[in-house]
Amino acid sequence: MRDVTITTEFIKLQDLLKFAGLTETGGEAKERIQAGEALVNGQVCLQRGKKIRPGDTVAFAGETLSVRYAD
Repeated sequence: MRDVTITTEFIKLQDLLKFAGLTETGGEAKERIQAGEALVNGQVCLQRGKKIRPGDTVAFAGETLSVRYAD
């Protein structure tokens, strides 16, 4: 599991995937999310704009991301 630190209230799922380096572009993230490749808190998520907040976990492309606030 890899921690991803954010400084805002939330980050959109497609932006998180790009920010974490799991996709090269937002367009790629959008297509792969809509294809059912992303899990948010263990559930398939098809919403590219899903708000991911600290405490949420995202599984994608064999990696699990844990989102947290900056200290």
